This record gives sequence, C-alpha cells and structure tokens, in this order.
Amino acid sequence: MTTTRVAMLHTGAVVIAPVRELVQRELPDVTAVNYLDDRIVADLSDPDARDSVPGRVLALARAAVDGGAEAILLTCSSISALAAPTAAQVGVPVLRIDEAMADEAVARGGRVAVLATLATTSEPTCALLRERAERAGTDPRITSRVVEGAFAAVAGGDRDTHDRLVAAAITEAAREADVVVLAQASMASAAEAVQVDVPVLTSLEPGVRRFGELVAGLR
Repeated sequence: MTTTRVAMLHTGAVVIAPVRELVQRELPDVTAVNYLDDRIVADLSDPDARDSVPGRVLALARAAVDGGAEAILLTCSSISALAAPTAAQVGVPVLRIDEAMADEAVARGGRVAVLATLATTSEPTCALLRERAERAGTDPRITSRVVEGAFAAVAGGDRDTHDRLVAAAITEAAREADVVVLAQASMASAAEAVQVDVPVLTSLEPGVRRFGELVAGLR
C-alpha cells in the first residue's frame, strides 16, 4: 500500500527537527519531505530581493507536488500569506502552520499580544489574527513587539540567550494581555522557560495537528 506523501516548506533549518518530530507523532503513517530556502526571511527585508519570494515558494511547492506530495505545510509565519495563492497554483492544499494558533488566540481573549523576533514575521502574524478574528466574528485588540537581539542570538547558535530574551518579553507582555502569541515556531522553546497567568500560544503543535486533520480528510 502506498503511503500518503506530504511536504514541509521551511525558511529556517532550526524548525526542521521539531516539526519532523511532531509530524512523526501526529501523522505516523505518512511520508514527509522537507524543502528549505534559508534566504527567504533575509530577502523579505531586501527591496531588491523580496519580489522573488512568492516565485521561490511556488517553485518549492511545485517541486513537492512533482515529488508526490498531496498536501503542503508552510512552517514560516513570514510567508503565510502565500498559502492560498500557492495552493491555487499547484492544486493541492497548502496550510499555514500558525492558522490553528491564530484561531485559538482570537477565541481566547480580547487583548492579544504578539511577540516576534523578526519584523518580517510580526505584521503577517497580526494580519492573520485579524483575518481569523473577522472569520470568527470577534474584534480583539492586537498589539505587537519585536524582541530585539533574539533572532541574532539563535541564528548564531545561542539558543539560551534567545530563550532568555523571549521569556522576559513574554513576562512583560502577559501583564497587559489576555493571551500571548509567539509569532515564530522557533520561539516555542522559550515558552517552556516561563510561567505567567495567561495562555502563551505557539504554532507548532496545533499547526501540525490541524495538518494531520487536513491530511486525514484527503484519504
């Protein structure tokens, strides 16, 4: 019996291992293939390169479909807006890993604090929250902050400094929010290092679970 093949499209190598682990747990009977373009995030901030990003994401998706993928998961919030147009081009479902997190956030609280380590991720996450809030018929107050220095730390291999900076930002944001949203999958480890009185939402587990539901519906 041929197993279902799915694809993960990444913009950073740091999330490949945790996503793989979750996919193995939540979708044990699929074959998962990873596709990576680790310059996308940097190029989104480059006026000379940002226009190339949609075509590159589409090229990765087409490669995945050519390889037999029946569904695709975008693991980077910075490119979540490309999910629908990419799906329309390649003819298979393309899911945003942060969609399930956004749905939970807008359902939980009127004050949603978004934390990101990159400006290129902050706005797409806020836009997704507004989209899902409108879909749910809610009107949360969304604020956002970029945690300066955290991305540089993790990109340089200093996970401890990244987690310390993000954990401090979570503690501060939680004082004036009903729910804290971590915009990037790579921030999830920091949530484990802090205890606050409001939910701190990350994208990986709910995103992979929803992807599993999507894939199950294809069979």
